[in-house]
Amino acid sequence: MITSYLAMTMESIQNIKQRFEIIGNDPKLNRAIEKAIQVAPTDISVLVTGESGVGKESIPKIIHSLSHRKHGKYIAVNCGAIPEGTIDSELFGHEKGSFTGATGARDGYFEVANGGTIFLDEVGELPLTTQVRLLRVLENGEFIKVGSSQVQKTNVRIVAATNVNMFDAIEKGKFREDLYYRLSTVDIALPPLRERKDDIHLLFRKFAADFAHKYKMPAIKLEDNAVDLLLKYRWSGNVRQLRNIAEQISVLETNRVITHAVLNSYLPQEGTNLPALVKDKKAASDFSNEREILYKVLFDMKSDLNDLKKLTLELMQSGSSKVQESNKNLIQKLYGQKEDTEIAFEEPQVGVIPNQLNSHQEEFMDEEEDEDDYLFAETVEEEETLRLDAKEIELIKKALDRNKGKRKAAADELGISERTLYRKIKQFDL
Repeated sequence: MITSYLAMTMESIQNIKQRFEIIGNDPKLNRAIEKAIQVAPTDISVLVTGESGVGKESIPKIIHSLSHRKHGKYIAVNCGAIPEGTIDSELFGHEKGSFTGATGARDGYFEVANGGTIFLDEVGELPLTTQVRLLRVLENGEFIKVGSSQVQKTNVRIVAATNVNMFDAIEKGKFREDLYYRLSTVDIALPPLRERKDDIHLLFRKFAADFAHKYKMPAIKLEDNAVDLLLKYRWSGNVRQLRNIAEQISVLETNRVITHAVLNSYLPQEGTNLPALVKDKKAASDFSNEREILYKVLFDMKSDLNDLKKLTLELMQSGSSKVQESNKNLIQKLYGQKEDTEIAFEEPQVGVIPNQLNSHQEEFMDEEEDEDDYLFAETVEEEETLRLDAKEIELIKKALDRNKGKRKAAADELGISERTLYRKIKQFDL
């Protein structure tokens, strides 16, 4: 029984490979196709994982063609190619006038594909807001168009694919964990090309034959040492990269027998011709360090500001030399002066900030005031500067004086209407 089942399974796998032009006999590839055949008759959500270029788009086609939805619509959506601002409209539709440019109502993919299958490629690129909408579709088949309040029903099967590490995306908050587990009821992983050594030359020969037929020229062949190089190469772009290399050589080379040197000239050298990649962990670590430094600077600034407020209050309450001497080191810390620099202290003046004291020193050197009178005057000036109505009266008087009592000209200078100025004059009895 088991032998018979295995024979039937292998036969069905070979039939599927021929039907969808899948080349290779790697056990991991065969297992992925077998899982696709097994889940196809059900409505289970499937997540296809694998590196870019391994051929993930073949799996949802197999699932759809073998399911009871095969007569329904099959729509493939590249989530990474749709702008974030319009992806909700593309997937779920929108009502007329729901946003700028929405000149009419539009049906989304989930409404159009009702009764069929939707393939969400690069599902890891979906915005978080769209992920919430998608989760609702998976849970109860409901969705709401953009700009509408009416709940609609849809009956679609979702097959998703991604080339990112979903657990890392979940940890960084870029992908919802509950959505991941709803999508990955069955996880089908496709192996990278470098793990399918026996399939590499087979694929290359298939591509060479296809391009020879396409461009009406003899097919290229590889020498033995070129085959060795082909098998040892890493193939970061997987099957897609191998196909591109085969096409380039087929078109550009006049000699149809390809040597090791010729093949090597078409292969990008790892780490030289490719853009540099920064590991996510390192980037996150760098950002964390910069944030800690910024926090430290802000806390230091806050501490210095509090010390400055304390010192200013003490100087205002008492102008004695004892207080000034006790705070000498604090002033040196706040204003970056060296220890051997002589700091000239004087009575604080309202309106002069600490780092301007030296520039005003000569102006007040000859002024001798009684300490009590000075403190009284300081209090009065401080109260006046804090009164908004006093400043308002002063500005109105100055404007009227400068414009010789002409209200319209004074109002224009103050930036208010003549009516407002007239009301202010009556209010302040000017």
